[in-house]
Amino acid sequence: MAAGNIMGVMMGLVFTLGAHSTRIVADGWRIAMIGRLGEISWKALFALLSIAGFGLVVWGFGLARQQPLELWWPPFFMRPVAWVLMLFAFMLLAAASVPRNAIKARLHHPMVLRVMVWALAHVRFFCSFLLWSVLSSRAARKRDLASTTIYPAATVFGTVLTTVAGIAAWAVFAFWAHGLLIGIRPVWWRWLGFPPTVVNSWVALADRRYIKHAPLFRIVKKLLVVSACLR
Repeated sequence: MAAGNIMGVMMGLVFTLGAHSTRIVADGWRIAMIGRLGEISWKALFALLSIAGFGLVVWGFGLARQQPLELWWPPFFMRPVAWVLMLFAFMLLAAASVPRNAIKARLHHPMVLRVMVWALAHVRFFCSFLLWSVLSSRAARKRDLASTTIYPAATVFGTVLTTVAGIAAWAVFAFWAHGLLIGIRPVWWRWLGFPPTVVNSWVALADRRYIKHAPLFRIVKKLLVVSACLR
């Protein structure tokens, strides 16, 4: 993997995770800057840094896929585990949006925990997000203790709605949207007992078929064309 590819990904992670780490390392400075710039200006700056970081990650990842270097490949039995972890991740994502559910009432910060579970399921790629989510969760708990935050009690309706929304979102993304947006499908027939060699050949065929039409893949191709013209 070329050094430039790694630098693109690293710079993107610095922008993205750095913008989301002010509450971890400099919460007082963040509050002062919001008071100085105004909430709208602060959010605009935050969004700009996050979008720039995401663009660099996508660009660097696209370059890295041209010369892949596989450092570790998870064992076959870990794939169903990743599916289950992602189901929990989508439940936590739903819990962050649905009011008065048992998950948020108990865990308090489901969105940060969702990033933690998602990164654990994709640990081969997103160790940095796993570390960030652990530190962010720790900082959030400290803020809650300092301010004696009390979260609303859960209701049956909120909990049921969270459960249904989380399962539905997981199913849509696992069986359809992941292949459409990312270009790689989590393949359900891995669980049906087919030999790994057969499954891997099917997966490779599905990935080649889908990745050519994935929006993110098309964006990466355009970025590569633009960068080649600027050289």
